[in-house]
Amino acid sequence: MIAMAIALSAFLGGCQSIQTGNTASEADNEQIIRDFVAAWSRLDADELAGYFTEDGTYFNMPLQPVSGRDNVREYIRNFLQSWDKTDWEMVTIVAQDDLVFAERIDRTVIGGRKVDLPCVGVFEMENGRIRVWRDYFDVATFANATRPEEEPAQ
Repeated sequence: MIAMAIALSAFLGGCQSIQTGNTASEADNEQIIRDFVAAWSRLDADELAGYFTEDGTYFNMPLQPVSGRDNVREYIRNFLQSWDKTDWEMVTIVAQDDLVFAERIDRTVIGGRKVDLPCVGVFEMENGRIRVWRDYFDVATFANATRPEEEPAQ
């Protein structure tokens, strides 16, 4: 995990900064993402969509991106319907300019099944809101955890 933070720091240090005319500081952007991650435990699609700009985009890799706050709200609402609860553990967070990297473990119960999913979210911020969120995770980890148990052989 520390290696991930060092790698992200080195990466961010060598990147051209993404400037969008943001009025929020790096510390503000980091706190906004910390708040966003914590908000998931309330399973409230309206609250979560409120963190996005009006034209915000959510890339839930490897699926197609969803753009526009209202579309993001409905997209989130659709998959929250099957969730019993969730708690996202922040492992590492790094902010530079308008860019925030957040490494997490998303601990979710879906239809009574526990899913611990390591993820990395990359957030492009604009004026205190999420303009773009790209979320990366191993689809096989999720699929294996949510796959129905096979019935015993007869």
